[in-house]
Amino acid sequence: MQLQRIRLIYFSATDTTKTTVRRIGQMLSQQLSIPVQEEDFTLPAAREQDIICTEEELAVIGVPVYAGRIPNKLLPYVSGRIHGSRTPAVPVVLFGNRAYDDALIELRDVMQGNGFRCIAGAAFVGEHSFSDTLGAGRPDEEDLLAADQFAKRVAQLISRMEILPEKPVEVKGNPELRPYYAPKNAREYLKVKPVVGDTCISCGTCAALCPMGSIDPQDIKKYLGPCIKCGACIKKCPQHARSFDDPVYLQHKQELETQFTRRAEVEVFLPDE
Repeated sequence: MQLQRIRLIYFSATDTTKTTVRRIGQMLSQQLSIPVQEEDFTLPAAREQDIICTEEELAVIGVPVYAGRIPNKLLPYVSGRIHGSRTPAVPVVLFGNRAYDDALIELRDVMQGNGFRCIAGAAFVGEHSFSDTLGAGRPDEEDLLAADQFAKRVAQLISRMEILPEKPVEVKGNPELRPYYAPKNAREYLKVKPVVGDTCISCGTCAALCPMGSIDPQDIKKYLGPCIKCGACIKKCPQHARSFDDPVYLQHKQELETQFTRRAEVEVFLPDE
């Protein structure tokens, strides 16, 4: 199979998905001797355009796991505006040390239905979007080496593949898709938004980085839309001025940090070799 380009397509509010997908793409590029093109759809303006891939490209498509699934606010874009034309594809999900539940099988099936042919898949671990202890510092060097090894195996698969399989790679998950993982008092939790502290200097970084465009750039204490708890405005604030103080949110955070202290493992999926 002769490919001309690798397309890296990802959403990454706090850069964990981007770091992992880029590492996979770099190794694929080295192994296959073809260039890389990135399509970052994290910010609202990027989601105004369709992404169309050809059969001469290899697409690596990465999204974070929110509540065990593709983030519900991203699903319309992922399912409606990213398309392939019998394009070999590798779906990749990043989860915050809890579990990826049905996110990988959901991404695989959405991509497969959009004209891609999913030949491999993987679930990697990143630091949780609203914690600095769940998956702290991940992806770390061990994760990045795992990304290298995964990419090498994908490149070997591509090199010996004469025709694309019609059936997608087998991955873990329930194809019927279970409901989104919900905390206690879920309705109240969904309404929670970060508060702004006294160290804020109104630099506007939070508004510029909000993936939903929900922070008013003219008044960064004002919200224009929903908060998806992605952590971008908190983890990337140069003054560490934004945080959550709602007790419902903090209780859910504490429960996760208490329950999921183990080091979650990377899982990769390729056809039988």
